[in-house]
Amino acid sequence: MLRPYHVLFVVLIGACRGDREESTRSRVVDTSVARPKPKATFATEAIGDVSKLMPAVQRMLDPEGFAEPGPPQPGEWMREHREKRQSFDAFIRSNPNLPYPGKHTIYLLPLGEFPEHAPSLDAMTKVVRAYFTLEVKLLPAVPLTEVVAKQRIHRGTKKPQLLAPDVLAWMTQRVPEDAYAVMALTMTDLYPEEAWSFVFGMASFDDRVGVQSFARQDPALFGGPREAGWQTAALRRATWTVVHEIAHMFGMHHCQYFQCAIAGSNSQEESDRAPLHACPVCMHKLWWAIEFDPAKRERELAATLRELGIEDEAAWSERRAKWIESGVR
Repeated sequence: MLRPYHVLFVVLIGACRGDREESTRSRVVDTSVARPKPKATFATEAIGDVSKLMPAVQRMLDPEGFAEPGPPQPGEWMREHREKRQSFDAFIRSNPNLPYPGKHTIYLLPLGEFPEHAPSLDAMTKVVRAYFTLEVKLLPAVPLTEVVAKQRIHRGTKKPQLLAPDVLAWMTQRVPEDAYAVMALTMTDLYPEEAWSFVFGMASFDDRVGVQSFARQDPALFGGPREAGWQTAALRRATWTVVHEIAHMFGMHHCQYFQCAIAGSNSQEESDRAPLHACPVCMHKLWWAIEFDPAKRERELAATLRELGIEDEAAWSERRAKWIESGVR
């Protein structure tokens, strides 16, 4: 039986991690020329103590250039949902789920058919690999007829929907032995319960499974025209959702400190305003979980995003890689 979960772009965080002590992490004092520190804010304090980290990691976590969110407006996530904030220190205390030898692969599982105009599964594989720096494998597609899940017809779109919790329950029996997590991808619309209209994605942290739908990123679902450039926009939206959901599997709660890919979203419009990159608070969490090379990650992410046509985010990662490597903006 599945454990509790949240819906929309949320997962409930469980407690499971490899036996790794923070004392094993590479640390060195930054001996670069000191500069006046900006006044600490609620957001910058949430990043945690970086004074003993390697200079490149310190620069990765530098908050300069990251905007803090303004007062939430009616209908936005933080206006509608009261969530407990999770600083870096709170993340550590939560005993988050971490990859470890033998369980370090993220699997993507296609459900149903993916027409030619759909976001590319190859592209999704590349961006997940670049973002999380883990091994990513694409599993063979499973026909929807094999997915044991309740279905209904949406009253507005007149298109079929799958009950997301049923999909997750079915997926728990298909988790590979070496999987850190499995994310199912489908072109079929999802809903979380009868009272809800739809859901973009849902995941269960403890069971290491999640599902997201690309259906609402296609304007044809609503009878609208597919205008020029819509496929790049759809791919960007699909990327935001998959990054957001997998980040939750690492134990990250919704970010409330900066404009960030891990911040909550109540609508497509709100998520469209969010960046694809994570803020320093969330990057500190991710680096602590994986310990990647900061500059190398940004360079490879930039190259992947450039290949996919997501130019603004590619340029952002290129600038960030330069800063991390050289200390020069």
